Amino acid sequence: MAQAIADAPFELPEQPLESDLIAKYFRGFGDPTRIRILEALAAGERSVGELVAQIGEPQPKVSTHLACLRWCGFVEGRREHRTVRYRIADRRVTKMLGLVHGLLHDNAEHVAACRTINGARG
Repeated sequence: MAQAIADAPFELPEQPLESDLIAKYFRGFGDPTRIRILEALAAGERSVGELVAQIGEPQPKVSTHLACLRWCGFVEGRREHRTVRYRIADRRVTKMLGLVHGLLHDNAEHVAACRTINGARG
């Protein structure tokens, strides 16, 4: 794990606490484009081109977010001739999305009104 942290494309404290890693993990879910990608992949494998068409974002943006999702272990890819097909790497990610949707259903008004978490991208 130490080498993965040293090679990570983001900064963490030299001796990260588990809470630091959990917060960083949840940042993977902290972007609407990444959520739309995960939801699309929850329905089945997709290529970058298919994701671009489905979520309506430009290819470079989708590829950048896929790289983030791959790095964090949310998705994985497999080569099929010249195309890479992406899928959810662990079914627990899909379960987390379902749990989040349920929690949001019960708390959407509070989330929308929260002034501390203002939707700023980081």
